[in-house]
Amino acid sequence: MFSIKIHNCSDELRNADLKATPARLGVLAVLEHTDKPLDVQSITSSLHRLGVMMDRVTLFRILNTLTQKSILKPIQFNEGKLRYEYAAKPEHHHFVCEKCGQIEDIEDCNVGSLIKNISSKKGVLVKRHSLEFFGLCADCQD
Repeated sequence: MFSIKIHNCSDELRNADLKATPARLGVLAVLEHTDKPLDVQSITSSLHRLGVMMDRVTLFRILNTLTQKSILKPIQFNEGKLRYEYAAKPEHHHFVCEKCGQIEDIEDCNVGSLIKNISSKKGVLVKRHSLEFFGLCADCQD
């Protein structure tokens, strides 16, 4: 997979005009050290393993705040829930197995030229995009 630069999350929160609370730091630690987007239940389980306890309302507030500050990126896999990913990860897309739910990062997708082409032909400014692939992983094809 890819790696992200490990940094001081407290500084990142302060730079976003947010207090570096143990709950926020816990959420960032969980998402910074995972290689796939996590849903709320997975984040909660990971926080509990770290000894960080919080109710769901607090977690949703933190996720919303960190998303608004562009520290986290919400991802929708059309499964009726959001997953979250640390926004500092390099640009990539995802493959989702429709049978087992496994998620794999797709890093070598050349979307940059497609965006330039769309911008040029349509006269628009593409600020973000979402591209996900769905199918069967190697294990589920049998």
